[in-house]
Amino acid sequence: QVDLVESGGGLGQPGGSLRLSCASSGGILAIKFMGWYRQAPGKQRELVASITTDGITNYAHSVKGRFTISRDNAKRTVSLEMNSLKLEDTAVYECYGAIRTWRGEDVYWGQGTQVTVSS
Repeated sequence: QVDLVESGGGLGQPGGSLRLSCASSGGILAIKFMGWYRQAPGKQRELVASITTDGITNYAHSVKGRFTISRDNAKRTVSLEMNSLKLEDTAVYECYGAIRTWRGEDVYWGQGTQVTVSS
């Protein structure tokens, strides 16, 4: 089994910045891609950003130009730098990854971390 452990989050100010990190561990043979979803109460889960092992990125339109996803392949971590925060960014953010293990490739999820943007 694979574990994804998130850190960061908390309270941010409008226009400010927060950084989320996600570390993967376990019987990992390879990581295809990792990324972040978010979900606010009463709202559907939304893909925020993703990144492949070779650095190809994808962003939701709502965060493009404000958020930056990055990865450290050696440490098997992925980070999300959130800049120019808006109130609408308030949500639970979940890390996910398509990861290869001995049993094959599967998608794994972190526990989620709360991000609250308020003045």
